[in-house]
Amino acid sequence: MSELHLSNRVSSLKPSVTVAFTNRAKALRASGEDVLIFAAGEPDFDTPEPIKDAAIKAMKAGETKYKPTLGDMPTRDAIAKKLTEENGIGLSVEGGLTGEHVAIGAGGKHVLFSAIHALFDPPAPGEPAQELLLPTPSWVSYRPIAELAGGVVREIPAGVENDFKITADQLRDAITPNSRMLVLNSPSNPCGTMYSEAELRAIAAVVAEAAASTAPGLLILTDEIYEKIAYGGIPHFSIGAVPEVAERTITLNGLSKAYAMTGWRIGYGAMPGAFGKKLIKALGTLQGQMTTCITSFNYAAIREALTNPAVRDDVARMNDAFATRAQLMEKRLAEIPGVKCPKPTGAFYVFPDISGLFGKTSPGGARIASAADLAEALLGEAKVAFVPGEDFGGCGGNHVRISFACSEETINEGMDRFAGFVAGMK
Repeated sequence: MSELHLSNRVSSLKPSVTVAFTNRAKALRASGEDVLIFAAGEPDFDTPEPIKDAAIKAMKAGETKYKPTLGDMPTRDAIAKKLTEENGIGLSVEGGLTGEHVAIGAGGKHVLFSAIHALFDPPAPGEPAQELLLPTPSWVSYRPIAELAGGVVREIPAGVENDFKITADQLRDAITPNSRMLVLNSPSNPCGTMYSEAELRAIAAVVAEAAASTAPGLLILTDEIYEKIAYGGIPHFSIGAVPEVAERTITLNGLSKAYAMTGWRIGYGAMPGAFGKKLIKALGTLQGQMTTCITSFNYAAIREALTNPAVRDDVARMNDAFATRAQLMEKRLAEIPGVKCPKPTGAFYVFPDISGLFGKTSPGGARIASAADLAEALLGEAKVAFVPGEDFGGCGGNHVRISFACSEETINEGMDRFAGFVAGMK
């Protein structure tokens, strides 16, 4: 059977470390272990009732057949209205809004995958590859998706000293004639920090400058899936609202995080302008060969989520809870020797520097020389699941990602175990 083999592109594809650690922790828990899971990027709240009711009503009304590939136009229009009115992204045309600049897919990751594959080509022989400019640490899936599409990743490292944010000068130095896409993610997974409006406007100015000279094909993809989970005094701002780069910015969002709808698999992307309309059409062509449309009765749920004031109140209550948990997590981590953590301002993660623990031995005798070593020992000995930071790039090898999408009781118990683990190190 030696002639049977997997494709090289899949064989070399690295699994998601966040999914892997979450699945391992869940398997241990299922086997009876008392595991506390801080690995999942998933709110612990239930989906607001009006959203569920809207889907049930649509299902019972017969909304169970195929829909247009990128979604029905009333739902795409509702998303266009949201992005225009809330985010300042110009998706309106004379006579009203247009959903033709909006694509709905099976989760934000699906839309991201489609957008990158619609924009990147593998290099021709002897030609340089197109570059994805990636501020790091960053979410683990950007790099493999870009590489699978034939691109190469040029990291722009950001550290703890700047809350894991790149500067406009760093971006200017990183851009080359082969730069195809800059990815931004604010609020950030894994870092739990976010860019200010002034910082994003400065970055936009650099992109506009480069697009007029060295990198005319440069686009921005801004991943704003955590936009409504912000509590650190920095208002969310969409870089797609900056006129100089509006028509070269793809805005990615979805309902998974803010609305506690991870299992519904609803994401969307939007881009104004003539090229934006061309890109959205291309996403439809690609998606038509992949998943066709999302579940048909979910479109009513999307419209309900975006328009019902009661849902907005539920989202605000969840955000308040995340704000309280962020403060608790920051306080508890500050009490543990050898651990340094920037103040979380958005999303539901912290990304503490644990390199002060390297060179020590765990209570169970494991030598700790990396974030992966720490995460493995902590899971095995204290039954606490953090995600090691190596795969997030940049300085991530000195960090672990901790999700606080869990109760305050779980946070306190988990930090007690972590503190005890550290106290027992030699």
